[in-house]
Amino acid sequence: MSELLEVKNLSVSFRTPQGEVEAVRDVSFSLHPGEVLAIVGESGCGKSVLCKSIMKLLPRSAWIKGGTILADGADITQYRQRDMERLRGRLFSMVFQDPLTALNPTMTIGAQIAEAVRVHQPRTEKAVVRRRVLELMDLVGISGGEDRCGRYPHDFSGGMRQRAVMAVALASSPKILFADEPTTALDVTVQAQILDLLREIQSRLGTATVLVTHDLGVVARAADRVAVMYAGKIVETGTAEDIFYDPRHPYTWGLLRSLPAWARDGEPLYTIPGMPPTLIHPPRGDAFACRNEYALAIDYQEAPPMFQISDSHFAATWLLDERAPKVRPPMGGEGRG
Repeated sequence: MSELLEVKNLSVSFRTPQGEVEAVRDVSFSLHPGEVLAIVGESGCGKSVLCKSIMKLLPRSAWIKGGTILADGADITQYRQRDMERLRGRLFSMVFQDPLTALNPTMTIGAQIAEAVRVHQPRTEKAVVRRRVLELMDLVGISGGEDRCGRYPHDFSGGMRQRAVMAVALASSPKILFADEPTTALDVTVQAQILDLLREIQSRLGTATVLVTHDLGVVARAADRVAVMYAGKIVETGTAEDIFYDPRHPYTWGLLRSLPAWARDGEPLYTIPGMPPTLIHPPRGDAFACRNEYALAIDYQEAPPMFQISDSHFAATWLLDERAPKVRPPMGGEGRG
């Protein structure tokens, strides 16, 4: 299967008064047509920056230090804003984290969806635009479109606002949809509805989705493949089954052990000790070493390569080196590390 999006050795930094922040460090991944790739990790690990760097939505203080971004066969690494404006909406679009701030409070929902339609089809007749707006509202599960077109964002619940944001993002039928924490501010029931909606859109439109989240429950429900990110790097990648049933990186173990499902009666919920490192001066070796109870001496000296476990499963941990001691995953599972 050919890649719709291929990122190779991408590094992104920010200029700050304290120094250079290396937010994304040598990241590589691919996205196939029609699949859902979840990028998971703690807040501040670089997930959102990674997606925004692909769409060139970063502030002036940020720059791409190295690597390439291939989107639908074209190298867009050096594209300027004028070039990106032709791609945004058509090739890829984004569902932002907070729907209340993503929507304009002074415009009706219908007007905002219509505006997104006209951006790439400026000469479309009003009747055709209106029909397209109603189609999009129906697609994302907003019933009573004729009436709700004239409502404002504050008239909608959080879940309905998120559906409206998705309608705006889908206005030009993009091939790739970036969903940045789309369920963070929603209750559990509405979260499930939004995730099911993402899956339905993927099935009906063939849209590939990059789902950014820190919630492994969201990952289990929606993802085909998973990339676990820590301190600006992808430390493990595989199918959802690989990550949940055969995790190999100690950081992935920590994330899984933090789930309530692994808690034992009468014992506190597990938390990963320590704090993520500052990315102004990243650690010399494995960035997770200082929080890793299984860390080896080499972890403090040299960053591990990405070891291949299977055709679909890779992890960057020295525990997978043939010379490393065998370690049993704390939540069970097979194999070394």
